[in-house]
Amino acid sequence: MTASPHQPTLVLWDIDRTLVTVGEISREIYKRAFEEVIGQPLRELADMAGRTEQAILTDTLALHGVANPGSKFDDFYTALAQAADELRERMRTVGYRLPGAKEVVVALAERNVVQTVVTGNIKPIAEIKLEVFRLSEYMDFEVGGYGSDADTRPPLILRAWQRAQYKCGRTFDADRVVVIGDTTLDVAAAREVGVRAIGVATGSSTREDLMAAQADVVLPDLRDTEAVVRAVCPTALA
Repeated sequence: MTASPHQPTLVLWDIDRTLVTVGEISREIYKRAFEEVIGQPLRELADMAGRTEQAILTDTLALHGVANPGSKFDDFYTALAQAADELRERMRTVGYRLPGAKEVVVALAERNVVQTVVTGNIKPIAEIKLEVFRLSEYMDFEVGGYGSDADTRPPLILRAWQRAQYKCGRTFDADRVVVIGDTTLDVAAAREVGVRAIGVATGSSTREDLMAAQADVVLPDLRDTEAVVRAVCPTALA
């Protein structure tokens, strides 16, 4: 599809291993929250890659024999947010912003692209991670899709899309909604919803994995600002 350069564009960023990485801090956040809410040590953490907080919590609680996990969600969200806030300095020490991330979000902001996040993180953690690495000022967190919204990623995209249209008072056509993420789950979710997907091979999914998932564009990383901008807005650099 060929999009008009005058149509508004909405970019939905994944966070972890797409824009930033915080290493083992994610597990430490869960460890603290688990002990706070359940009152026992965290023995095992469910797979986190590309998944939502709801799904991770459900599986992690099941691994520990905790019944009715949904009843614990609100307490966990509060505890996770508190733990992340307490670990800001550790994030800054052991984590980092991925190469090219700042340059890309600035370039898109200069083109009046609406940027937000579609992430497995709950909203407070998403805000903290991007504040720590100085990317938050370019994101409209009010219109994001978060890990507390659903247990799979497609509904997160739909929520963010709907929230953006409501707040901005305008329509974002499907070919001007772009998911950017590092996993095949990001790409598959975009395909399911019917919006565009840019795969960035900076996480556990290889370029071949992302291509097989039918990403519209696959990039090795975010270092080539013009390549990313061109993928988001094909007419922007014409």
